Amino acid sequence: MLNTVNRVSITTDMWTSVQNIHYMVVTCHFVDSDFDIHKCILSFVDVPPPYSGVHMYDCLFKCLKDWNIEMKVATLTVDNAKTNDMVARKLMDNLNLQKNFLLMENGLSEIQDIIHNVRESVKHVGASPGRLHLFSELTKQLQLKKKHLILDVSTRWNATYAMLSTALEFKEVFENYAGRESTYTKLPSGDDWKKCKDVCSFLSLFDEATKIISGSEYPTSNLFLIELYVIKNALDTVALEENDCMRSMACKMKEKFDKYWGSTNLLISLGAVMDPRYKMELIKLSFNTIYSLEEAKEEVQVVNDILEDLFNERHIRNRMLFELVVQLLGVEARSELSELATYLEEGVYICETGASFDVLGWWKENRLKYRILSKMAADILSIPITTVASESAFNAGGRVVEPHRSCLGTEMVDMLVCGAD
Repeated sequence: MLNTVNRVSITTDMWTSVQNIHYMVVTCHFVDSDFDIHKCILSFVDVPPPYSGVHMYDCLFKCLKDWNIEMKVATLTVDNAKTNDMVARKLMDNLNLQKNFLLMENGLSEIQDIIHNVRESVKHVGASPGRLHLFSELTKQLQLKKKHLILDVSTRWNATYAMLSTALEFKEVFENYAGRESTYTKLPSGDDWKKCKDVCSFLSLFDEATKIISGSEYPTSNLFLIELYVIKNALDTVALEENDCMRSMACKMKEKFDKYWGSTNLLISLGAVMDPRYKMELIKLSFNTIYSLEEAKEEVQVVNDILEDLFNERHIRNRMLFELVVQLLGVEARSELSELATYLEEGVYICETGASFDVLGWWKENRLKYRILSKMAADILSIPITTVASESAFNAGGRVVEPHRSCLGTEMVDMLVCGAD
């Protein structure tokens, strides 16, 4: 299958097993000639000590060489660990990759005290069967839905959001629980609960965006710009609020947004253009929100120029062949708009309200009309926005290597994880 595609995208991530072995997973993403998207684990390999960016790069490049795709890699998506800077830099040096990346951060540090109290409250309830039983009985008395409390992972903002939003539903239960359990001293105040509610209402936008762009069974690069546009608008609005807590959090998030967006993010922009529902219209709309009017004009032009460069790169061979045929047959070549110009000048595609849209299906249906552009779209739309696809391999890895089965050799672990995929 990999022999038949021109471009692939790679996601990679690291996992430390109970054996204290660092494993690297390498996942490949591509769209085949029938416009179906594929995700395959190519390698689940141990990175030998010392654990460094150089060793990670060596393992990654060996995997790409083994699969004979080292010259087909279009993009590499990693998380923002320091060691990945070296991996990306060396890979770009070797493969002449274009720069395109995104990162998103949050401002939950502004309400750490509240988060701490909620986290400790959840821990307190879950610390013994007796406390869990008491909490469950109080939940029944208040006729609330049967639901489990969630304890977050402090490094994952969406896990913290899930913990806060779930705890909010049990606010009254916690208050009743505090009156019956003398060892419980971390009950959030009424003002804390209000702040928690405001924050959760705001973060629900991020949570929805995260769910949308974290898919691995459908294209995601075309979906992110519209989500960013909604988030940017929300940040601008909340940053002007009178509520000190919310304003402070939003300002911190705006600072991160601007830092990680930087100048034009080509991957996000190109993905949006390749969605016939958006084309350049969404670029113009969102850039006018993100940049000043003058900057927006310049950045839109950058996207236009890159689109033309990518298209011309693919078009050049077809044009040479066409001109050769014209000369051999002695016919006159007709002047006509390029596929790219035709695509951009036609109106956007309007979906039925509420209907799901299969962007690759649209390009498959229109591949005869857009012979070159459809292949370019397939390359761009196969690029994953997140490393979720690679992270999910660690769930399998954790089942293969666990405390009661920790003597497996690294090659066997690789075989079992890749085989299961």
